[in-house]
Order: sequence, then structure tokens, then C-alpha cells
Amino acid sequence: MRSLRYSINVTLDGCCHHEVGLPPDAESMRHWTAEMERADALLFGRVTYEMMQAAWRRPATGTWPDWMSEWDIPFAEAIDRAKKYVVSSTLSSVDWNAELVRGDVGHAVQQLKQEPGEGLWVGGVTLPRVLAELGLIDEYEFVVHPVLAGHGPTLLAGLRERIPLELVDRHEFGSGAVAQRYRPRILPEDAR
Repeated sequence: MRSLRYSINVTLDGCCHHEVGLPPDAESMRHWTAEMERADALLFGRVTYEMMQAAWRRPATGTWPDWMSEWDIPFAEAIDRAKKYVVSSTLSSVDWNAELVRGDVGHAVQQLKQEPGEGLWVGGVTLPRVLAELGLIDEYEFVVHPVLAGHGPTLLAGLRERIPLELVDRHEFGSGAVAQRYRPRILPEDAR
């Protein structure tokens, strides 16, 4: 069974907006490239899919845009070639090596997890909250940036029940950001 990993950049005050953290650098982009490469497939909601496609899809010319630095290109290549599943009730079709997922998201993701392979990766804000509530996320990774945003979408906002986590790994970047990996912890019935 494939595990489902959720990874996201987040500020110290919990903001998950992609523009409020530290600017990407070579070290952070190596990290995110490795995340993409260790996943058999990526799982996105519509908003994240459209945002990632706009930024990271290889242009029809085959040449990456001038705004990309040399450390962006391996990430762009990894995400561009990755298999993608897009959960959406509003899109009628998807491309960019993607398949549309409709209907019961819990059942669909459970089926994807049953397929052979190393793992699935989910990003974004809304879809991960739904998957967390369904108990389908096997690992959480928060790359915490030493920034206070004071606004914006927050990590897993609206989660109905707490999810106890156990720290399994921690890595500090030169920038001061810290990647923290957690797995859900099973609590005895009386400790919930």
C-alpha cells in the first residue's frame, strides 16, 4: 500500500500562502525536487493544480522561462513529468499528465493508495484538510518559515478534530526554515 504524504510551506503563524514565506533558494528547491521525485503521483485540488500548472508546466517551446533560476529547473522538470490526479467537481477535463478524480474523494484516494508503488504526495490547503479528516494522510511535512504573515489561508483551517502527531524527522535549512516530518499518533481511547 502506498503512503500519502502532505507537504507544505507554512509561516510561524500558520499561513500557507505561497508568496508570504522566504523566497526559494537552491537548498529549498533541492528539497522540493526530492519530494516530487519520491512520489509515484501527485494529488491536487483544482486551485493548486491550476496554480502549479501555470508556474511549472514546460512551455510549448520546450524552453523554460527566463525567470527560472538554475535551481528551479530540476523542480520544474520533476513536477512537469509527474503523474497527477486532480480532485475537482468543476473542471470538465485536465491535461499535463493528469487524470480527473470525481465523486467520493475518500474512496478514490483509498483506491490510489492501494496501488503498488512508493507513495503519493498531496499539496495545497483545502484537499489536505478533507484527507486529514478522513484519516488518509500517513505523513505530514511542514516547512516552517521564520516569518509572521499576519494574514492569508492557514494550515488545515476548519479541521473538526485534533490529530495527534509524532515527530519523526527534522531538518534545518541555512535560511532558518525548518522541515518537520510527523506521522499520526494513535492514542489510547482514554487519552482522546
